[in-house]
Amino acid sequence: MVNTKSINWNDYIIYIVFIAIFVFFAVTLGDKGFLSTQNLMNIIRQTTMIGIMAVGVTFVLSTAEIDLSFGSIVALSAIVCAIVLESTDNIVLSVLAGLAAGTLVGAINGFFVGYVNIPSFLVTLGMTGIVAGISRNITDLRSIPIDNDTFSFIFGNGDVANISVLSIWLFSVGVIGAVLLNKTSFGRQVLATGGNMLSAIYSGINVSRIKMQVLMLNAFLAALAGILYAGRLEGARYSLGENDLMMVIAAVIIGGTSLFGGKGRIIGSIIGALLMGIINNGLILMALSVDHQMILRGIIIILAVTVMMKTEKK
Repeated sequence: MVNTKSINWNDYIIYIVFIAIFVFFAVTLGDKGFLSTQNLMNIIRQTTMIGIMAVGVTFVLSTAEIDLSFGSIVALSAIVCAIVLESTDNIVLSVLAGLAAGTLVGAINGFFVGYVNIPSFLVTLGMTGIVAGISRNITDLRSIPIDNDTFSFIFGNGDVANISVLSIWLFSVGVIGAVLLNKTSFGRQVLATGGNMLSAIYSGINVSRIKMQVLMLNAFLAALAGILYAGRLEGARYSLGENDLMMVIAAVIIGGTSLFGGKGRIIGSIIGALLMGIINNGLILMALSVDHQMILRGIIIILAVTVMMKTEKK
């Protein structure tokens, strides 16, 4: 017999909330196609980029840092990838260029946070403006179209055995992220840095390097999300990712990662991202106006985050 007193229900609250909201929309919107295979797959497609970015932000928050620049990195990486693809028609080169552009921004963030000791909030806030300005400048506020069918298949619109390629990307990043955080020395050092930085330093952990590495990892995953956006939308634009900040951070907090460092849950973050996708999809199927969707989404996020924060403190 399972001893329910020994179960830490805090570890399962995200799954309970996820099931409750899913059942609510399934019951209220069943006649509007919420449970259809096509709609559920659309939720995954629309959520993949949020989920991938949430994995990166989980590492950052686990070190008790914050990154506000990943939304602008999404746009820059997508634009660089699209420009290189347009000029060379080389998929590998274009993807590497997009990933390199994003990771470089992460390295700059990491240098100032880890080695110059400037608060990550200030560094990444300033970097947001710089990167967004670069994206606007190099595109002259125009979209960069992508007409390479192979690229679009691999990085956005493809299906393998009726399974969206985007879901494969999300699953792969989630598994790798979970293993990296929970099963490697790097992950243990990340959690130790966020849990008690002074103790981590005394134990021999190079916390400056760890902070730089997690900010680079976060930027790399934001760049990947930008490339997936470009593949799915068959084009890149300076506005990509600019509305994702709230969604991603909410998904990570709802998923059980602590804002104060030392605790991170990759799978929880992905479940949180899927929860955000379900909420968005459900509100759209309710035929609410955009302003009402924004209001209700904000209320739901605040309530969900409040529940998670209260649960964490118990």
